[in-house]
Amino acid sequence: MRAFTAAATAVAAPYPARLLLVSARPRFGHCRASSSARLLRSSCYASTTMGDETSTSTSAQAHEPAPLAVQGAGSVKQQISNLAALSLRATVPEVDVEPVVEVCTTKFGDYQCNNAMGLWSKVKGSGTSFKNPNAIGQAIAKNLPACDVIESTSVAGPGFVNISLSNSWVAKRIQDMLVNGIKTWAPVLPVKRLVLDFSSPNIAKEMHVGHLRSTIIGDTLARMFEFSNVDVLRRNHVGDWGTQFGMLIEFLFEKFPEWEELGSQAIGDLQLFYKASKEKFDNDAEFKDRAQQAVVRLQGGDEKYRSAWKKICEISRNEFDQVYKLLDVQLEEKGESFYNPYIPQVLEGLSNQGFIKESEGARVIFIEGHKIPLIVVKRDGGFNYASTDLAALWYRLNVEKAEWIIYVTDVGQQQHFDMFFKAARMAGWLPDPKEKKFPKTSHVGFGLVLGADGKRFRTRSTEVVRLGDLLDEAKSRSKSELVQRLKDNGKIVDWTEEELEKTSKAVGYGAVKYADLKNNRLTNYTFSFDQMLSDKGNTAVYLQYAHARICSIIRKSNMDVEELKMNGKISLDHPDERVLGLYLIRFAEVVEDACTNLLPNVLCEYLYNLSEMFTRFYTNCQVVGSPEEPSRLLLCEATAVVMRQCFQLLGITPVYKL
Repeated sequence: MRAFTAAATAVAAPYPARLLLVSARPRFGHCRASSSARLLRSSCYASTTMGDETSTSTSAQAHEPAPLAVQGAGSVKQQISNLAALSLRATVPEVDVEPVVEVCTTKFGDYQCNNAMGLWSKVKGSGTSFKNPNAIGQAIAKNLPACDVIESTSVAGPGFVNISLSNSWVAKRIQDMLVNGIKTWAPVLPVKRLVLDFSSPNIAKEMHVGHLRSTIIGDTLARMFEFSNVDVLRRNHVGDWGTQFGMLIEFLFEKFPEWEELGSQAIGDLQLFYKASKEKFDNDAEFKDRAQQAVVRLQGGDEKYRSAWKKICEISRNEFDQVYKLLDVQLEEKGESFYNPYIPQVLEGLSNQGFIKESEGARVIFIEGHKIPLIVVKRDGGFNYASTDLAALWYRLNVEKAEWIIYVTDVGQQQHFDMFFKAARMAGWLPDPKEKKFPKTSHVGFGLVLGADGKRFRTRSTEVVRLGDLLDEAKSRSKSELVQRLKDNGKIVDWTEEELEKTSKAVGYGAVKYADLKNNRLTNYTFSFDQMLSDKGNTAVYLQYAHARICSIIRKSNMDVEELKMNGKISLDHPDERVLGLYLIRFAEVVEDACTNLLPNVLCEYLYNLSEMFTRFYTNCQVVGSPEEPSRLLLCEATAVVMRQCFQLLGITPVYKL
């Protein structure tokens, strides 16, 4: 089982320059309002300004457009950052600086470039012609390259450059997405291949609610990276190699000498079989000794013991696969046993480097900043989590050629991963995180799932809740509520049993996933069917209804949306049309942010806010039967497309009627 917290990162190739151009670190908080006159223009421009000039406009016809590479790929924030980077080079060519671009939260702009104050601290007293930060901000605004992205700019206070996007450009970006697909909005990330290590249950133990978070958080991260055109190696690091197998195998041999003929029937319920063998292991010293010897024979390659081990793994794997099928999660298993052959050579290399020391009969690596060492060989000569993890990391770096290796486990393993990552850096496998180089590693920690009593979520008999039972309960409750609602509104006759089954499954499973994913993963959360299946507030059920409502609006229009995509035109003249349009085109940067910080809740927040913005738009802007119906239907369709993509990234199946 993958050792089950706060993110620990270790970052041997430098990050691509593109990353330096597009990253945006918050420095000055919210967008500042400005009394400065706006720079009205139809496009950006690229004249160079070094002094303390006031804001002026320049005709777009006098300047060459910015290169297509700057205007095209990536999120809107990336594109604005690339434009700002060109302006910064023209404004202060002697200073190497990356653009600091943020979303502007006031009416004075859509984005904001916040470099002026930082630049002023670098150039003042050096003979510069700039007199203050505001002058630098004015120059940055004036030096933005020519393009059709920006409608106007203004400079606030100490040089905050407010940037307003062109309505026509926003509308065109939405329409292009409708024609060419949501994949055209995939963000551009600096990583090409990564390993995501998640779920990772123990063989012979059933998956329980404790595995829920690792499985769905890991799956959502994988989906977001895959959408961003990253090659994701989904790894299930199952616990299929350890002392428990000696206990299980010896118990199998004792109870069923002819187990090979009986096959799976000999073991029956694997969970009951495990409990019975564990009880005998704990209370029978002679059996315990035989079990320990069985481990030695298994690891020594004894064919009889290997066959029994394979049968136990097969039964357990089949049970896991049933849960993964329900959750629609894809994983490739590479368990502890896969990496076992690599451990000796990896440890030999570390020993030759002088990192492994003898300590109290064990072999360990002393890690700076930790009072206890990292044990890599136990006193009895056996290997452990650390030795397996080191071998797995070596394999992922050298064989699978991963640039980023991400481990999704509970926060309780923060120390293990911190020590493990530091050992890898000591060995030269990973560079210092401060160097901003690949490869790197990250630990995606998460909190506990709690019951209503505030304690770890368990059944009334104090057993951990089986994940399969939990999902069945969610589906059953969802179906009951759906049927009751349809009976109350008289629409039950319009639904087939198949539709009820598929919809209740999508809503129930989606509710369980979203209730987890919407929380910051580092926090504990309380599991409540009543809350997660509510159709009010920030729940998957509410969002499913919002999506189904949009689909209903489009159906009622009786217009051919596919034809509208090709021949219609989006207009953003109404304030609520513009607000919705702007939020739609920020989808890519939200996915980028969620990937960069490994936080799925960022995407959940975006999805919920999008549904709220659509409600406001629909309330204030008549769609069906209005003169603007074609344009507004396209905005409805764009919202539905983005919502469906959010659902897909969260592993939730959207429903089209409720």
